[in-house]
Amino acid sequence: MTPGMQVELIAAMEAAAASDCRVLVFAGAGDAFCSGLDLSALQSMNGKTAVEHRADAERIARLFRMLYGLPVPTIAAVHGAAIAGGTGLATICDFTLATPAAKFGFTEARIGFVPAVVSAYLALQIGDKRSRDLLLTGRIFDASEAYRLGLVNEVVAPENLAERVQSLAETLIANSPEALASTKRLLAAQSKAWLDAAIEAALEANALARETADFREGVAAFLEKRKPVWAK
Repeated sequence: MTPGMQVELIAAMEAAAASDCRVLVFAGAGDAFCSGLDLSALQSMNGKTAVEHRADAERIARLFRMLYGLPVPTIAAVHGAAIAGGTGLATICDFTLATPAAKFGFTEARIGFVPAVVSAYLALQIGDKRSRDLLLTGRIFDASEAYRLGLVNEVVAPENLAERVQSLAETLIANSPEALASTKRLLAAQSKAWLDAAIEAALEANALARETADFREGVAAFLEKRKPVWAK
């Protein structure tokens, strides 16, 4: 995931919402669904200003907020790793279908970062206790656990994934597009006030985390392929 990719995803969703698109499917083009922040983007992190860090946080917040509130139904077809921001992208979709080989993880704490923006959506989906487990450990978990947690709707054999996505899309297309859009607006409105406050707090936490010694050390250690030495 790069800043450019985030901008392109936002543009794609805006185009879908403004067109006669009935279902939007997200799928990875390579071995992974989305393996997290691109190395080139990560390498530039430590040299950014506070204003640039805030802009980064606001862009990812806009991406996730648009994905959550999009009037068009969304499906994530996850066939491989969906890590950090990739986990958010996969699980905020209305439907998440995953193969048994799919891997997920909110790994930000491993590099001294805070998975701030995605934490709001995660808490809505699986509750506080389970969110604390995933966010504080930063552990990788598989598709079967994601299903048990409620982050994945179905675990599908890899050879059947495309067919199952098509079948689900056809089910959605058979329903009233206005009814689906209204239902999604209703669901989004029910959590809007809480989500507004949570995202604003997340933006602040995200920006502050990027200025810490632990974040600078975590990014450097990751790029240098060594264990980080934390400040405390």
